[in-house]
Amino acid sequence: MIKLTFFSFLFLAFSCHAQTIMKSDTALIKEHMYRLTKTEQYRQYRNVKQLDLTADYILQQFGKYSDSVFLQEYQVGDRTYSNVVCSFGTRHSKRIIVGAHYDVCGDQEGADDNASGVTGLLELARMLHEKPLNYRVDLVAYTLEEPPFFRTELMGSYVHAQYLSDQKIDVYGMVALEMIGFFKDDKKTQDYPIGILKMFYGGRGNYITLVKKMGGDPFTRKFYKAFKKAKTIRTKKFAGPKSLPGIDYSDHRNYWLFGFNACMMTDTSFYRNKNYHQKTDVMETLDFQRMSQVINGMLISLLKMK
Repeated sequence: MIKLTFFSFLFLAFSCHAQTIMKSDTALIKEHMYRLTKTEQYRQYRNVKQLDLTADYILQQFGKYSDSVFLQEYQVGDRTYSNVVCSFGTRHSKRIIVGAHYDVCGDQEGADDNASGVTGLLELARMLHEKPLNYRVDLVAYTLEEPPFFRTELMGSYVHAQYLSDQKIDVYGMVALEMIGFFKDDKKTQDYPIGILKMFYGGRGNYITLVKKMGGDPFTRKFYKAFKKAKTIRTKKFAGPKSLPGIDYSDHRNYWLFGFNACMMTDTSFYRNKNYHQKTDVMETLDFQRMSQVINGMLISLLKMK
């Protein structure tokens, strides 16, 4: 018979708790960012070979932690493009989708847009491994989010959302990780689509935002509550009409189109990061510590969702 001393019990309890609150690793974040952005060619739609290499890297990383990993391939003319999907908690039927696009707009590295979001997926895959979940969680890296495919049925997220709809899969909600690495504490570093919003949200780009459309959405409400309660990073919520510029500028828009609850986690994109769609969008401009805090908040939220 094994005797547990009081201190042994405390050690075991602490170890279990530490496992539950596993944190993202900034060294791994930097490694993923480097592998995604410092490539021979840019990750844009014309460079199919580079997109395939990026998809292979994501697939390899997902495969370290998930037993359910696959490419969702589809044709655009004579070219084949791929979403990369992995799953956790597959015994559950109802699922949560967390997605981010890995392509870029034109000839630029696309560090914040959107290697940061994809890196979030890669770290979440590592941290979700063998964790208890109340829902199935699918992590999806999308292709072809950027122009000339944005707002078309050829977006990778449109293809994925349509598949879920056609198969009548029970989706609780979706979160798009869209630019989660750029933060500034200085005054006048945060812009808004409507000037008066600065009165409510402030002029410093030092927070992460959950963006949703107006109206009732039980998933987004609960997810934001869990993320806010995690207290890993300064967090704000923004709800607006679908007509507001920027509110649907990512992959969550396609889940809205198919009637799914969806939201976007973002550093507010071009309203803060002036490197948006520029060659200056490089990993050296990002705040890896706060990016890590966003990922930690995502993990805690996914684990706590009821």
